[in-house]
Amino acid sequence: MRLLIIGTLDGQIGAASQIAMARGAKVSVAEDVLAGLEILRTHGADLVMIDVKRDIKGLIESLEAERIVVPVVACGIASDASAAVRAIKAGAKEYIPLPPDAELIAAVIAAVTQESHNIVFKDPRMAQTLKLAEQVANSDASIMITGESGTGKELIARFIHKKSRRSEKRFVAVNCAAIPENLLESELFGHEKGAFTGAVARRLGKFEEANGGTLLLDEISEMDVRLQSKLLRVLQEKELDRVGGSQPVKVDVRILATSNRNMEDEIRKGTFREDLYYRLNVVTLALPSLRERPLDIAVLADHFVKRYTEANGLPQRSLSAEVRQMLTRHVWRGNVRELENTMHRAVLLASGNEIGSEAIILSGAPVGTNPDPLVAQAANAAASVIGAGRSALVGKTVAEVERDLIIDTLSHCLGNRTHAANILGISIRTLRNKLKQYSDEGVDVPPPAGGEAERAAI
Repeated sequence: MRLLIIGTLDGQIGAASQIAMARGAKVSVAEDVLAGLEILRTHGADLVMIDVKRDIKGLIESLEAERIVVPVVACGIASDASAAVRAIKAGAKEYIPLPPDAELIAAVIAAVTQESHNIVFKDPRMAQTLKLAEQVANSDASIMITGESGTGKELIARFIHKKSRRSEKRFVAVNCAAIPENLLESELFGHEKGAFTGAVARRLGKFEEANGGTLLLDEISEMDVRLQSKLLRVLQEKELDRVGGSQPVKVDVRILATSNRNMEDEIRKGTFREDLYYRLNVVTLALPSLRERPLDIAVLADHFVKRYTEANGLPQRSLSAEVRQMLTRHVWRGNVRELENTMHRAVLLASGNEIGSEAIILSGAPVGTNPDPLVAQAANAAASVIGAGRSALVGKTVAEVERDLIIDTLSHCLGNRTHAANILGISIRTLRNKLKQYSDEGVDVPPPAGGEAERAAI
C-alpha cells in the first residue's frame, strides 16, 4: 500500500510514517499540495494523509479535475474540532487526531486495503486451477483469465503476480468496464499537459505505473475496438504514446486480462479483435464457478462469517447444520461474490451464537420474473429481521430500508461505488440510478472516493 503524506503533520510526520511503514505501507512525503499532486501524477498512491493546515479543498478539486482517484484523510491536533469539521466538508474521508495513534492509523489503512487477497479453497477443482496458475506465473507470458462474474478472477491475477519474478514490482489493476471510453486511453497510456481540457499537467498512465511489474486489464472484453488496436501496438512494440505526446515511451509490463464473456463469441460479433485476443491468450486460466467447486462453499462461508463478525465488532458465530445444507444446495449465480454478500448480511441479521436459517436470504426468482434485486433484498431483509424478533425496521417502508442499506454500505466503503455495488450484489448502473434518485430527493449521498473517473463509473 502506497501512502502519500502532505505537510508536516504538526511535527508528527516521522511518527506517522513509522506507524504506516510498520503496517506494510510505502511512504512518500510532499511539503505542499503542489508537490503532492506531482507525486500522484507520476507515481500514484493508494491513500493521502494531509496536514489539516494545508489546502484540502484545493487538493480535492485538483484530484477531481485530473480524474485522480485516491481517498484523502486529514490530520491535525486533537483539540482543533473546527479544523476537523472543515476538513470533512472540504472532502476528506476521515480525520485523524495528532499525535498519531497506531491503532487508528492501522484502521484507516485497513479500510483502504480492506479487500483480502487470500484465496480460500478446499475443492480439488480449485486446487488444480491454482496449480496451473503457479506453474505459469514465473514466465512473462500474457494470461487470459476467464470465468463467471464473482469467481475471483482478480484474486487469481494477484496470486500470479505474487508467484512471479516481478512480485517485488507493482501490481496495477484497471477496470476497463468502469472507466468511460473517452477516459480509458488516458488512464492506460497517460497524457501530456494540454492534451485535452482538464489536462493541466503531464500524468503517467497505468502502463508506466506498472513498469517492471504486472498490469491487470480487468473485463477487457468491455474495451472499445478502436482502443484495442492501440493496445495491440503497445503489446507488440513494448512502447506507448501518451495522449498528446510526440515521443514513444518504452515499457516493460507483464499483462494479465480477465473477462466474464466467451471471447470467441465476442470475436465473431466483431466486438473484440482476433489478433489482440491471440496476443493476450498465450495461456488461458478458466476459473470454475462456485457450483463446480461445492467443497469450497462451506469453507468460504466460514471465512466470510469470521471476517464480518470481526469487522462489525460482533461475537463469533457458527453456521447451523441447516444453513450449511441450504448453502450447499443453492445455485450461486453470483458465485463467491454472492456468497460473501449473503454471509455479510447473515452476520448482521443473526442473533445468538449460531447463524440459523432465519438469517439467510438467498437470491433467485421464479422463471419469467425480473425483480429489482435491491428491492427484493431490502424486502427480504426487513421481513427476516422482523421475523427474528428485531423491531428496528418496524414502521419503515421497503424503500426506506433499501435507501438506508445503500447509504450505510456506501459510507462503509469510504464512498467507493464499485466496492459498494459488489457488497450489495447489484450493478454499478443500478447503484448510480438509486443514488441519483436519493440526491434528487434531498438525501445526503456520500461523495465518490475520488475524481471524475470514479464519478463517471457510477
